[in-house]
Amino acid sequence: MACASDAHQTEPEPSGDQTREDRARARELRTIEARAALRPLGENERPAALVVAVGVAVLLALGVGVSAATVHDLSRHGGSLPGGIFLAGVLLLLAQGIYRRRYWAVLGFEALLAFQILVTSLALVVASTLLAAGLCLLSIGLAGWLFWKLVRVMGRIQAGGQDTDEALR
Repeated sequence: MACASDAHQTEPEPSGDQTREDRARARELRTIEARAALRPLGENERPAALVVAVGVAVLLALGVGVSAATVHDLSRHGGSLPGGIFLAGVLLLLAQGIYRRRYWAVLGFEALLAFQILVTSLALVVASTLLAAGLCLLSIGLAGWLFWKLVRVMGRIQAGGQDTDEALR
């Protein structure tokens, strides 16, 4: 007959270091599985999110360029014509890089999206009308959707078997 105290005896709990090692091993295994599941982009494949990102970058470049060229006394509004032309050029360069499926360009565009989401979130805090709040929410939602979709595209660009040097060009 077993003693009541025997029923409460269990295997010793693993030490903190062993549990951390198990979690780290499991995390590494999940990372390997996730990378293996990514299918590299095809020769001329451009997912919808990539095409949308190119379109957004080109439209922003055109908007900035036209605005910089047509606004009189731009310095009074906190800008300059050379600054506007520079920004439009950077956006066009990003659009070209995204179209060519360059990792650096998609990463740079995602950084701009993240900045836009943060600034629009701050604008939402001070929105004085329902229309302004609705436009802020729409902007945050669309930029967030594009950001999320581009994350997977970046993974597929990296999974393409390109060297790190090639992916950075």
